[in-house]
Amino acid sequence: MSAPLLETRRLRVDVPGRTVVTALDLELKRGERLAILGRNGAGKSTLLATLAGLRPPADGEVLLAGTSYAALPAREAARQRAWLGQVQIDPFASTVLETVLAGRHPHLGRWAWESADDARIAREALAALGLAGLEQRQVQTLSGGERQRVALAALLTQRPALFVLDEPLAHLDLNHQIAVLDLFAAAARDCGAGVAMVLHDPGLAHRYCDRALLLHGDGRSELGSADALLTAARLSQLYGHSLKALDDEGRRWFVPA
Repeated sequence: MSAPLLETRRLRVDVPGRTVVTALDLELKRGERLAILGRNGAGKSTLLATLAGLRPPADGEVLLAGTSYAALPAREAARQRAWLGQVQIDPFASTVLETVLAGRHPHLGRWAWESADDARIAREALAALGLAGLEQRQVQTLSGGERQRVALAALLTQRPALFVLDEPLAHLDLNHQIAVLDLFAAAARDCGAGVAMVLHDPGLAHRYCDRALLLHGDGRSELGSADALLTAARLSQLYGHSLKALDDEGRRWFVPA
């Protein structure tokens, strides 16, 4: 059997003064979608950066397709794993197309330029995010929502096996939130991609994810199926506010009680 796309073994993640998660054993297989939920400051972004290989764990290890990040060259890791951070920084002027083409860099030789095929892949990704026609816009002139979709298009252009997404719905209106979640659901279903993402809406996590990881902010975590973990009782404890679940033909939504 092939190794999971992402695996942690006895993982401990620390921030100054406290532990975010301890002894976490996690496997994310091809085609699976994992939602990470917790209060602000619980350590979701810190954990996600560790899962992406961008910071070392305090203990344990993280493996990408069976190999420890420590043993993987950065370029090889980037061919397999795409990372979306919370903040997009554009220190230099560039067009939307140039920005999205950065997703092809892990697949190019050291001195190679993007090919016509790379440009085609980038344009297809822009179209999938509803950005066709904006290729020559300066990226610094975009709205927050447009810039977020450009970042997501760059990840699609990268064509990884694993997407690690920190708040992919940030700055997006409802229409684009659903479109983005549908897009990654299709990547999981049709291409076997794995998706691990931080979400703030437990109803959308229940609708779009197979599994959930709840971070309590004090080292405790809960991992299991989205259907089993995303309940009013568990989420009320997680967020420190009483919630009520509303069921609608298999879809579960949560509102303050």
